[in-house]
Amino acid sequence: MTSPNGALLSVSDLKTYFNTEDGIVRAVDGVSFELRKGETLGIVGESGSGKSVTNLSVMRLIPEPPGKIVGGEIWFDDIDICAVPMDEMRKIRGRRMAMIFQDPMTSLNPFLKISTQLMEVTELHLGHTKKQAYDHAVRMLKTVGIPDAETRVDNYPHEFSGGMRQRVMIAMALSCDPELLIADEPTTALDVTIQAQILELIKDLKARMGTSVILITHDLGVVAGMTDKIIVMYAGRIFEQAPTKELFEQPANPYTKGLLKSVPDPAHEQGKELYQIPGLPPDVAHLPPGCPFQERCYRVEDICRREFPPFVQINESHHSLCHFAEEVYRESSLPPTKESTETI
Repeated sequence: MTSPNGALLSVSDLKTYFNTEDGIVRAVDGVSFELRKGETLGIVGESGSGKSVTNLSVMRLIPEPPGKIVGGEIWFDDIDICAVPMDEMRKIRGRRMAMIFQDPMTSLNPFLKISTQLMEVTELHLGHTKKQAYDHAVRMLKTVGIPDAETRVDNYPHEFSGGMRQRVMIAMALSCDPELLIADEPTTALDVTIQAQILELIKDLKARMGTSVILITHDLGVVAGMTDKIIVMYAGRIFEQAPTKELFEQPANPYTKGLLKSVPDPAHEQGKELYQIPGLPPDVAHLPPGCPFQERCYRVEDICRREFPPFVQINESHHSLCHFAEEVYRESSLPPTKESTETI
């Protein structure tokens, strides 16, 4: 068996739960999506929505215990990720799929030189000799735009700036030309100039190497010009998925509309408060009946408090988890009124 529809990655009804003292945390609860070769997928949502756990599940990096993939399927090309032995999974990670983690300072070993950490990857997966691995490490640092790579390769992580450390993480992830690159908030804690450089670097490397990319972030603005399609997650569920252009132009979910309105506008009126979605994300260990977003939603009605919303198909490639998805979709195509901008 292989991934359906020729997808490089196919995730179907994925469920990853954590056993805690407060009960079972359904961090990912029935997530399904596909990624084709050469595509870039954006996964967005507030902190705690399940973005990172979804992709740690794809990489089989969920700590057991307390976490466990309790249901669903993950197919990477012709490999059943959930069934493959861990020894085989270690050969796949780093070689065919790789991940850039959120914080490079905690991901890099502070006691080892950059060269040592980069060399380990290609010695393990490509069978490089120490000389080949060292030369490859220098080439990768040059590829990600680190100046004076021949000298800097023997520095320690603390001798690099935050942006440079993130470039090292990208170099490490791309060392074996993986087919899938997962970038988990790669621009967190970086200033906007470095953020733009990192995103442009990922975009350029993807174009050169043909790598499929999953870009995880809490900021819809980050994925606007980077992705082919977007998944919006909330409380462990996919609330909306659509092609990037369509999701920005005509969202079909109140949560997505709130996220879009939260993106700062350069033309924002001085002295006026920036918009934020009211309330806080729910406790996924104790979700209320009905829609998880009900307490924060401007569109909430009685049915939202009683019944879990259906995953409505707006068109062939656009879906939304909402009782009123089609109405919200139609509303999004209308010119904004003063009343609508104040309530959304």
